[in-house]
Amino acid sequence: MRTINILLVTVCALLIFSYSCNNKSAEEQHETLTITPRNTQVTPANAYNDLFLDTSDVSKFIAKQKLNDTLANRLRSFYNARNYEFAWFDSHGLNEQAYGFRSLYDYSVDTSENNKSLEYRLNAMMTGDIDSAASPRDADIVKTELQLTLRLIDYYLNIGPDKTIEGLESVVPAKKEETMKRAAAVLDDKNKEAINSTYSALLKPLQQYMDIAKKGGWDTITVEKKKRYKKGDSTALIGWVKRRLQITGEYPEQDTTTIFNDGLENAVKLFEATHGHTPKGVITDTLLREMNIPAIKLVQAMLINLERMRWAPPAPEGRLILVNIPEFALHVWNNKNKEFDMPVVVGKEGKNTTMFSGDLNQIVFSPYWNLPNSIVREEILPAIARNSNYLSEKNMEVTGERNGLPVIRQLPGDDNPLGKVKFLFPNSFNIYFHDTNQKYLFEKDKRAFSHGCIRLGDPVRLANYLLADNSTWTPEKIDSAMNSGKEKYVKIKDPVPVLITYYTVWVDEAGRLQFREDIYDHDAYTAYKLFTDPK
Repeated sequence: MRTINILLVTVCALLIFSYSCNNKSAEEQHETLTITPRNTQVTPANAYNDLFLDTSDVSKFIAKQKLNDTLANRLRSFYNARNYEFAWFDSHGLNEQAYGFRSLYDYSVDTSENNKSLEYRLNAMMTGDIDSAASPRDADIVKTELQLTLRLIDYYLNIGPDKTIEGLESVVPAKKEETMKRAAAVLDDKNKEAINSTYSALLKPLQQYMDIAKKGGWDTITVEKKKRYKKGDSTALIGWVKRRLQITGEYPEQDTTTIFNDGLENAVKLFEATHGHTPKGVITDTLLREMNIPAIKLVQAMLINLERMRWAPPAPEGRLILVNIPEFALHVWNNKNKEFDMPVVVGKEGKNTTMFSGDLNQIVFSPYWNLPNSIVREEILPAIARNSNYLSEKNMEVTGERNGLPVIRQLPGDDNPLGKVKFLFPNSFNIYFHDTNQKYLFEKDKRAFSHGCIRLGDPVRLANYLLADNSTWTPEKIDSAMNSGKEKYVKIKDPVPVLITYYTVWVDEAGRLQFREDIYDHDAYTAYKLFTDPK
């Protein structure tokens, strides 16, 4: 069990699904007995998730699981509050909250001996081993839904920041709302500051952009394709850009002339840096399109990311490796202090890198690349059909057969796409960190090119950092192992938590509001589910 468990898990929480603590206050005892009336305002027309349970499903589950009155009441109350709308599935499968809670729970609680059948089904659904498309008539889907809610009840009442019935029953959105109404509710939440520091840091910018949206936002600037403006240029558009950047604070000067001056160059560089571009101080059509995104859309983006952040685990004592997928960046923290950053390459669209948490516990020097079945099936077999010498030319070999497919690996060497080292943190998605032989990709601002794993811009630095407390692994020995051509596994003395996130809006450690492109369209889909305006 991780160190964080010592800080988070109370004696009651260690007894998973046991709520028999005998020293509850009268108010707490009342809460466990209270059942929220059924909320008929949640309908198929406005529901966040488009699936609904039959009330008998919950009753049958309670009886089959032999739940005590406390658990049974909390389960009935939870679904009454959402009119028996599913919490963890929509018709496409597991939703973002399911992924977020699964990661949070794995990070915070030792699940090794609990709910093995649930873990098996979640793994299979999340990795695509079984079809995750959901139907309320599918008994396995219903069982998974109710088991996840039972797990949420256990987690939330014992570990969660808000142990009230209201907090538990509102943690998963139930219905679509107008953007400003939802934003106001977030800011009015009395418990908002206690959720986590990442969440609370975004609340002030949310208020700022709400105020901007209420005043009408900003005017749309005409975009001319492939047109560029730099310091010294003069045109009416320059004045519009100055006014736009005054509203959001990048350009603090009062000047609105049409001259591209030093102050505007600095403002444009700041806008570029906080939107994922290399700061050059040049206005491009791409930059203008980002400036033209309406304020109300940015409020929506903040609310979507706040919803994700709600499921983020608290920072651990000691080291943490955090990867933010849309930022194409890895951050190493130690006791809430930033150690260093590095650029990464993440999965391309269709080969998305998944949000989850794990523990980095091994380094592999001069690794073989064990090709995933999907790559063997979709890429290697067609290549072999075209060229019978393909495997030998690519320094690959067949080591066996599995499920009708050859098991193929690529030997260590310059052609190996894993480069000279990889870093393992066991997970269901077969995702890990690794070096790459395609260094040129790090010159690009947008780096979604991999098959799902995460390529590191400076793997040598990470290897030296992780082995700094192991005197036998000097920088010279690490360099030798990386270039030996012989695979070598090294265990990390104290495994380091890894958290993979998908934040397109957040506040960085310097207090700067950051925006990134929604590279996997997660925001777009969530906006469709969450808001009634505007599309």
